[in-house]
Amino acid sequence: MIPFNRALYLPKAAEYVTETLKSSKIAGDGKYTKLCTEWMEKRFQAKKILLTTSCTAALEMSAILLNIQPGDEVILPSYTFVTTANAFVLRGAKAVFVDIRPDTMNIDETKIEAVITKHTKAIVVVHYAGVACEMDTIMGIAARYHLPVVEDAAQAVMSSYKGKALGTIGTFGCYSFHETKNYTMGEGGALLVNDASYIERAEILREKGTNRTRFYRGMVDKYSWMDLGSSYLPSEINAALLYAQLEIADEINDGRRSVWNSYYEKLKQLPLELPYVPKECVHNAHMFYVKVRDLKERSAVMRFLKEQGVDVVFHYVPLHSSPGGQKFGCFIGEDRHTTKESSRLFRLPMWYGLTSKETDFVAGKLSDAFIWDQTGEE
Repeated sequence: MIPFNRALYLPKAAEYVTETLKSSKIAGDGKYTKLCTEWMEKRFQAKKILLTTSCTAALEMSAILLNIQPGDEVILPSYTFVTTANAFVLRGAKAVFVDIRPDTMNIDETKIEAVITKHTKAIVVVHYAGVACEMDTIMGIAARYHLPVVEDAAQAVMSSYKGKALGTIGTFGCYSFHETKNYTMGEGGALLVNDASYIERAEILREKGTNRTRFYRGMVDKYSWMDLGSSYLPSEINAALLYAQLEIADEINDGRRSVWNSYYEKLKQLPLELPYVPKECVHNAHMFYVKVRDLKERSAVMRFLKEQGVDVVFHYVPLHSSPGGQKFGCFIGEDRHTTKESSRLFRLPMWYGLTSKETDFVAGKLSDAFIWDQTGEE
């Protein structure tokens, strides 16, 4: 069996985790949290990065910082993970779903302006598979209507758009360091604060609503409850695990892109639609997906691959078709692509260290799948 994902193990990570345990400083905002955030701020040219317990936490912080209230509306794609919507629904907002582009699976930037109303409070974009949305157009719309943009860049660490790191373009960016991501701390994430006016409040929210961060800096003589907040700090153990990977971030990124390119070359002759990356985008090889003809063919091909020892998965069920999406949101406009494209896409095994022999095996089995009909007979 070739698994869908294999979490990265580094001897340095074990060393850093052991060091942290021996130090007895395992709560958040210690040595490795600072090293991680300093590395990312320098690498991505971000104003402020706050390590969090998850990308979910970062999105929820964005909603609080934007003062989302009941009756507000937030525009986003339906083809995304539930957290993208739920973070704003938790604050009382209505999720307004629009269609996606079939080439990148990202929000269709041409559908956004038509659904803006007096109740719209934010535009939330998702950089699917680490490939950027059309950010110039989106930021232009946001500027005309004085709307903040939140980048759900969960899959996009080390990706860029016209030379700018994803997550640093909108008002806020949100990263994921979940086990399945390119860089992982098991469970974890980060909030990128790109508007300096939000930094102080973001620090307070992350510290349970207190100004403890200012206290630690010696800026106040005691800390107090100041605002809304929760415990969004990850453990130092998690941060130590992540930092070992950030130290070799380029090596990991190059390795994943090599796997991605290998798949592309081996599969481009098959009757499949392969990922598309616009010329202005640099992607991080977060995933390699393929599209088949329709849902029926996807079910048959995926079943065949799993029987042959290749673990493949499909991605999101569109949120607007789910019970929660129907309860807390609505799809505006024609669903030309969201349902159709999502029902024919599935993902291949992808991780740093996947060998050429293993990609050969996956590609070979995928090729074999097309000599079988839907009943499994040759």
